[in-house]
Amino acid sequence: MLKGKTVAVVVPAYNEETQIGMVIESMPDFVDRIVIVNDKSPDRTGEVVQEYIDKDPASSLNLVPFPNPVTPNIYNHADQYLEEMNKKEVQYFVPAEVANKTPDSDRIILINHIKNGGVGASIAQGYKWCKDHDIDCTAVMAGDGQMDPNELESICLPVIEEGIDYVKGNRLRHPSAKYVIPSTRFLGNSIMSMLTKIASGYWRISDTQTGYTAISNAALNAIKLYDIYPSYGMPNDMLVKLNINQCSIREVVIKPVYQVGEQSKMKVGRVIFKGSWLLLRLFFKRIWVKYFVRDFHPLFMFYAAWLVLGLASVPFAIRILETIFVEGEISSYSLLLGFVFLAVASLQSFIFAMWMDIQDNERLNR
Repeated sequence: MLKGKTVAVVVPAYNEETQIGMVIESMPDFVDRIVIVNDKSPDRTGEVVQEYIDKDPASSLNLVPFPNPVTPNIYNHADQYLEEMNKKEVQYFVPAEVANKTPDSDRIILINHIKNGGVGASIAQGYKWCKDHDIDCTAVMAGDGQMDPNELESICLPVIEEGIDYVKGNRLRHPSAKYVIPSTRFLGNSIMSMLTKIASGYWRISDTQTGYTAISNAALNAIKLYDIYPSYGMPNDMLVKLNINQCSIREVVIKPVYQVGEQSKMKVGRVIFKGSWLLLRLFFKRIWVKYFVRDFHPLFMFYAAWLVLGLASVPFAIRILETIFVEGEISSYSLLLGFVFLAVASLQSFIFAMWMDIQDNERLNR
């Protein structure tokens, strides 16, 4: 425990038989549960973890699922319904099984996916276990050892002491970032971070691709865990879901860690392409749900005006280009004036909407 609060670390693992032991052995003593989700690794990841479970002493802290059942009365039907839904939602996750014989007292928990789901699906599975066991603070560390366990306390303390909903590491702000992080990864991370600012509404964050995070129990219960993006876009999707639910956020500077024996499974170009499309969809979802469906905000109208006016300017632009290529000059200046008016109005609407978006979300950056 840390400051009297329970702490668990979710470790997504795929083909990490050579690295997972280092992660387990270096885990700080204050961590109550190490929840390793083996994403149907074809290597010996599961067997290695099981060997650690067999020789690890039982924890003095027993944890059981759904430890605080709702006592039915005429006023808490909503709470009863929510509890029932929490128990049933396991069907929406990747099929999995807990390998432990005594999961209530084991410090190391091994969850084996029956089919491969992706890193996001593995983290969601670990989150589900921690939510069901009412863990106060749940962190995420990679199974390849690329995260310094000595920094875990600084990641968890804002959640435990200050009630921050989500804390994430930031490698880009570390003085060594431009020297240690491979240039292609640094560039890709920077591009994704810029796009994620707009999509998520957390305008002051960067290094959005880091997986070194900690989340509160309240935040875990605020989002649909089974709906988390299953692949490498998970950190970006997570930020949008948190923002829609008005969750506070903080970044903590962490060091970039490489050359510890890890083997990257991420293709930077592919992640940027797929991630950009994902972020575009998430942006529109956030604006629609947060600023229209749940609580109307004027910035919705400005974003809508930006989109409508921008689309309306396209036919004018096409017609202008046609006249230039066919006739060699602009035959009608009314077309040009119409295009300029619509384009400028669209840009102004976007700038006003973005400014309102920044102002509205400033309170979530703590």
